[in-house]
Amino acid sequence: MASTLQAVAPPAAATQPADPERRPALLVLPALVALAVFFLLPLISMVISAFTDPVPGLGNFTWFFSETQNLRVLGRTFTTALWVTVVALVLSYPYAYAMTIAGTRARAVLTLLVLVPFWTSLMVRTFAWVILLQDTGVVNDLLGTIGLGPFSLIRTQTGVVIGMVQLLMPFMVLPLYAVMSGIDRRLLTAAGSMGARPVKAFLDVYVPLSLPGVSAGCLTVFISALGFYVTPALLGSPTDALLSQQIFTQVNGLLKWGRGGAMGVVLLGLTLAMIALLAVTLRRAGKKVTG
Repeated sequence: MASTLQAVAPPAAATQPADPERRPALLVLPALVALAVFFLLPLISMVISAFTDPVPGLGNFTWFFSETQNLRVLGRTFTTALWVTVVALVLSYPYAYAMTIAGTRARAVLTLLVLVPFWTSLMVRTFAWVILLQDTGVVNDLLGTIGLGPFSLIRTQTGVVIGMVQLLMPFMVLPLYAVMSGIDRRLLTAAGSMGARPVKAFLDVYVPLSLPGVSAGCLTVFISALGFYVTPALLGSPTDALLSQQIFTQVNGLLKWGRGGAMGVVLLGLTLAMIALLAVTLRRAGKKVTG
């Protein structure tokens, strides 16, 4: 009888469940492989070109920092990204707040309006702005009807900022809404019961609690704006080119891969430095709040 049970019973190793700690690693493995093939390898190739093309050394970086025009383009790139981030935040914050206080149907409509741009090609939306922002376009016609036009919006930095803000606003709204939806609105009621006016309660209670969403949205929009190429190329002018356009010119037009790689390395290094600075700032702010 014992021998029969031993023959029928499955092996002990077969009945043991798989190691749960290995499952997340296996699930992430395809994404890691794709990230290595489509991001890390081109990035490594760009860095190598920056230091070796046409000759090994720091010549490409010396050229970049010795040319005043390059520094001017670098400053314009960060300035434009900063303006886009600020305008997107100013427009997205009340919109995300409205999503949290709206009813179910209104919230669904507002969410749909945020998601609709993801269903349209970036190129199509940019060409639409080319038509809207022309000197005789719809925007100038509307401004003219109220006595505020016409303005030169196409081929200017203003037009570039308008187009980039419209394209990047969903990346600001969604993080803001994700944080705001988790804020207990009874805190505002409690602040009001203690004598705080609605505006003061909102600024002192609600806004600080929404700062994680603000930081996440600003970081996403700012970094995305630094690498924009299509929108500045179509809505801006060659005299106000951004760094992404200069990289394209060096690589595709002049076939100077080393100089283009050096520009990319400088932009990547400054971006990582800003992310590290923001992380340190948020960590210190969090310690002050918990203290």
